[in-house]
Amino acid sequence: MRYWIILLWLATAGACAASDSALNRLDTTDEGRVWEAVGRLNLNGRGFCTGALIAPDIVLTAAHCLFDKHTKQRIDHAGIEFLAGWRNGRASAYRAVRRAVIHPEYDYDDAVSPDRVRHDLALLELQRPIRNTTVTPFGTGTRPSKGAQVGVVSYARGRENAPSLQQVCGIMARQQGVLVMSCSVDFGSSGAPVFSFDDGTPRIVSVVSAKAEIAGDKVSLGAEVDGPLMLLRARLDAGEGHGLPAPPQVRRLGLSGDRSATGAKFLRP
Repeated sequence: MRYWIILLWLATAGACAASDSALNRLDTTDEGRVWEAVGRLNLNGRGFCTGALIAPDIVLTAAHCLFDKHTKQRIDHAGIEFLAGWRNGRASAYRAVRRAVIHPEYDYDDAVSPDRVRHDLALLELQRPIRNTTVTPFGTGTRPSKGAQVGVVSYARGRENAPSLQQVCGIMARQQGVLVMSCSVDFGSSGAPVFSFDDGTPRIVSVVSAKAEIAGDKVSLGAEVDGPLMLLRARLDAGEGHGLPAPPQVRRLGLSGDRSATGAKFLRP
């Protein structure tokens, strides 16, 4: 288990929203029908993350899902599989990944900071579009304000065989392109879509990057998608993503510890 260094700006985030709804496991087709475009990403035998379709052949997820945590190098995206609507051993569609692009400013070996979280975004182009009428890609929305209600659909350790929905959680703070949320996440939730529900339509406004604790309260951190998504789409349109890039230069910084006066600790889910 890897601890993150302290981000002092979280000290003002406050306590978790008391009105948050509980996690609801979507075990049946009827329960999960709206969320079939959320799927599990199997990572070439290295675990799994969560991703969501934003076009018939494009999956949005977290950039750190594309790295091996031991070697700190990119994994071969040809070995990644997207399982749309994965539930109890079956998926609505299975697709391999043709190309993958990450935010150009994301550095897996960089010291943990708001910069790293806000750039923790990736797009995966599937080998073939998903044309299943039950799998409808999600639209994206503008960044939510502090205090706004959002929801998250994710897979995670202990619930990896069916997605779970938390339809009501809150934006506790927003700073430097990072959202601090009261949403419940765990290992495997990385890349999970965070939804706004303006006019009753779910739109993706963030992607889960990490979980954290502040004074014993569990929170989650997400990268805003408004803005960075245009950059990632442009990289795909430019034909990037076929080959694996050279490993990033490692910058090693000494750490004085994994706690501060805030009592916060950070984990990658």
